[in-house]
Amino acid sequence: MTTTKNNRTPGRPRKFDAGQAIVIAQSLFHSRGYDEVSVADLTSALGINPPSFYAAFGSKLGLYTRVLDRYAEHGAIPFSELLRDDRSVAASLIAVLEEAARRYAADPAASGCMVLEGTHCNDPQAREAACSFQHAAELAIQHFIARRHPQDAVRVTDFMGTLMAGLSARARAGQSLARLQETVRLGGQVLEKMLPA
Repeated sequence: MTTTKNNRTPGRPRKFDAGQAIVIAQSLFHSRGYDEVSVADLTSALGINPPSFYAAFGSKLGLYTRVLDRYAEHGAIPFSELLRDDRSVAASLIAVLEEAARRYAADPAASGCMVLEGTHCNDPQAREAACSFQHAAELAIQHFIARRHPQDAVRVTDFMGTLMAGLSARARAGQSLARLQETVRLGGQVLEKMLPA
């Protein structure tokens, strides 16, 4: 007969890992969208009861905002690395679109951009939280463009925002990376004409 050693003290619950819970919740929110994930879904996935959930995160929205913070650090497009002054503005923007296409199509179970998709959710506070991240990204793009093409900064930022939202939606609908890349190629041709080096 063999025995297994249990390192846990009898009667003491396993310590709750909030960081790991946020990772798990991110997967749920990204794959299903904010509206489709219930507190029951979250507590089941996290292996905790509702009182523990509310004690840790306050609400579903509280957890979602922490997930958005994590996504901004570990899942979002790295604008600071791609928007570079050592190449043309158009080339930098094309690099952003290429990275977006790759990321949006990388995981069929969690396709598209979690932030962009979150801007369409029904909960006003969750939608506002996602919109604040989207707005910050668009401001970064606009400021980058404005340094060399100030007269075109707003309209090109609008064009970029529309393209990225479209790439996310198409990835969410199951479009292949190859087709997303073709859209990026066409968008890149427009950017090169609008923003000559």
